[in-house]
Amino acid sequence: MRATENNQDYPFAATNTAAALLDDSGTVLAWTPAAEALLDRRSADVCGRPARDLLADAGSWEAVLAQSGQKDQEGWEGREGPAGWEGPGGWEGRATLRHGSGRELEIGFRVIPLNDGAREGTARCLVLGAPLELVASWRQDHAFTQELFLQGRVGLAVFDADLRLLRTNSHLLPYTGVPVDLSGRRLADFLWAEDARIIDDLLREVMRSGIPLIGLNTTVRTLDDPRGGRVVTIQAFRLQEPDGHPMGVATVFTDVTDHERSRGRLDLLYRATGALGGSLSVLRTVEDLVKVLTPAFGDCAAVDLAETVLTGGEPPADGRLTLPLIRLAVAGAESAALRTGTAQFPAPLAAAVPHPNATEADGREFGPSEGRGCRGELITGLGTPPTGPGDDAAPEWATTVPGAHAAMTAPLCARGIRFGRLTLWRTGDSPPPDEDDLALLEEIAARAAVAVDNARRYTKERRTAVGLQRSLLPPATSERPALEAAGLYLPADADSGVGGDWFDVIPLSSARVALVVGDVAGHGLHATAMMGRLRSAVRAMADLELEPEELLAHVDDMVLQVAAEAESDDPEDGDAGVPVPSGPAGATCLYAVYDPVTRTCVMASAGHPPPAVVSPDGTVEYVELSPGPPLGVGGWPFEPVERELPPGSVLALYSDGLIERGEGDIDQGMDDLAERLLRADVLGRPLRQARHDIVEGLPPGRLRDDVTLLLARTRVVDPGSLATWWLDADPAIVGDARHLVLDQLTVWDLDELAFSTELIVSELVTNAIRHAGGPVRLRLIRADTLTCEVSDASNTQPRMRRARSSEEGGRGLYIVAQLSHRWGSRYTGGGKTVWSEQNLPLA
Repeated sequence: MRATENNQDYPFAATNTAAALLDDSGTVLAWTPAAEALLDRRSADVCGRPARDLLADAGSWEAVLAQSGQKDQEGWEGREGPAGWEGPGGWEGRATLRHGSGRELEIGFRVIPLNDGAREGTARCLVLGAPLELVASWRQDHAFTQELFLQGRVGLAVFDADLRLLRTNSHLLPYTGVPVDLSGRRLADFLWAEDARIIDDLLREVMRSGIPLIGLNTTVRTLDDPRGGRVVTIQAFRLQEPDGHPMGVATVFTDVTDHERSRGRLDLLYRATGALGGSLSVLRTVEDLVKVLTPAFGDCAAVDLAETVLTGGEPPADGRLTLPLIRLAVAGAESAALRTGTAQFPAPLAAAVPHPNATEADGREFGPSEGRGCRGELITGLGTPPTGPGDDAAPEWATTVPGAHAAMTAPLCARGIRFGRLTLWRTGDSPPPDEDDLALLEEIAARAAVAVDNARRYTKERRTAVGLQRSLLPPATSERPALEAAGLYLPADADSGVGGDWFDVIPLSSARVALVVGDVAGHGLHATAMMGRLRSAVRAMADLELEPEELLAHVDDMVLQVAAEAESDDPEDGDAGVPVPSGPAGATCLYAVYDPVTRTCVMASAGHPPPAVVSPDGTVEYVELSPGPPLGVGGWPFEPVERELPPGSVLALYSDGLIERGEGDIDQGMDDLAERLLRADVLGRPLRQARHDIVEGLPPGRLRDDVTLLLARTRVVDPGSLATWWLDADPAIVGDARHLVLDQLTVWDLDELAFSTELIVSELVTNAIRHAGGPVRLRLIRADTLTCEVSDASNTQPRMRRARSSEEGGRGLYIVAQLSHRWGSRYTGGGKTVWSEQNLPLA
């Protein structure tokens, strides 16, 4: 009997198997207790009787003996099983016996001849029997174990309690450096100490707890060839002695390196695609990409782009990248070497010379790239001396990183145009890349090219929009007799694009100045275009000298007309243009007029936040406005508010992006703005400096909306530069008016303007007395210009016309227009004012 028969699960083991001793005639000589228990028949009832009597059908005795492969039915001696049966001189079969209870019991048996020198005719046989189910189960287990060790698809190993290898198949670890004979060895004898320790710790835990280990991936590297190694999945379960004591552990090793590499490539492609979609900035896009590629795909990565891409320009469409490449983003252990001394690469991609160790990807795993001209290049064996005199040196791009043994590059191509390249290097113990790696790099480069091209086109559109918007804004700083002004515009983050915020400083008659801040909803060119239309409309209305509430009403009508035109456009008409935002959220505007003579500021709001006033005493308060609806609603009046401002006060007009930043409510944002105004010392510093301090560090992250800020420090016209007279409605008083003006000009040392001013006053006063009656107010204002005003009680606006040659009158306003720098008229609460401005003579 073999040593395996000592196992309690072996069906013919002596400890759990029914046995009978038969003589050469088939008579039962002995009957074991296990046999008694199996058939429920006592030894005394069985011994001495023929074995055929135990069969359920005595007539099947011949069939039972036929299983031996012999035709002799008279005896058992010399019966040997057919080839493949267990043990020499024995045979196995099956039979149906009669149980003591009368039922039938199918068993499997084994006959073992006992011909150990016995005389002829006295041969005996030992018959071992067990239930057929137990025999079939054991045979299945035995076949399963045997086939496991014979197969070569997975590695199978049995360890003892000290984790020494007892038995393995030939496919344990198909990797360089694994000894042929592993019996009695430990894993640390041929694996890296770190890798062996990880596996040993896992197997010890399996033996200790008895909990199987299922599907754990780990890397194994041999001492002879540690580079890269293999990724294996480990399955392990505990082996136990019959008494339950652990005797070892059985382990299955499955090489999943190719599967893990494929999954890793797909995961890298997924993460790279996610990084490419995170921004519309060219620089940020490529920086995010190289951070994903290192160190997962290479030890060092770099992106080189044509300089024109950074400004939104488009490289030549002839397919040849002849422009210098600028290294825009690098990442990895040797990134410092990529930055220093290698900022530009004038050699075009099309001029690259193939290296002897260079290969091109065939795109098997990720599909073909965009045309053969956009294929990548893989170079291995860098740093090794040439093998022959004909070997070419590696290209410059591949030798940039010190210590690199391999490099890959793939051009960035979009719409058939090449504008850069993506390059990776591997150094140290990193495995050299293969064609699948190059195919993956080409796929990533193709997607990166689309993302960079989108960012480039967005950059071009955004630069156009920003340029258009800034061209529509006034100069950032302005010096007027009425005030000192400084404006600031901060566009939102690159992901949001430009918006429709604007500010304006409009000079009016009589040294007055209009301050405007507006905000068109949305971003992009359509918002910028709408902003330009609104700014032009406000300026045109301001030139008509309208009151703030009246001006906003006219602009509101204009927005309604624009919205109606947009709604009437045929959506199928390709030339209909871009729709303009309208409705309640279309645009907001604050219009204020400051008069340095009266020191008053009149303002009105169309859905815009109120301005802040910093008084000379250092207090900050917001003007209590009653804002009307946003522009484009229609049907609602706008309410003006008048506020007297002490000299030196600072008026702060702003857009809602400065106070609505998602960090709290509007009140909190307005309180924060008040604190910023005081910290920036707007009362004591030039506004062109203080404006930057107000928005410094605002907000902590990126801007959610455009920010516009307009600061204005008020000034006053000195009383000595102002002269006012009230005249009766008498034509004879015109001469007195001329003398009053000439005397005042002498006091101001403006005799150079005496002749022109005398004519202007004469014509304006005469017209007022003749067409409006009295009284008439005559006023001179000396500021940056000399302003002459004549006010009367009539609401009829003067109109300049061309007089016929036969007419004696009708030329007064023509003379005023010729002598003035500019002139006009405006309505007042008590009538109208006709004014004329003349430039002051140079000092």
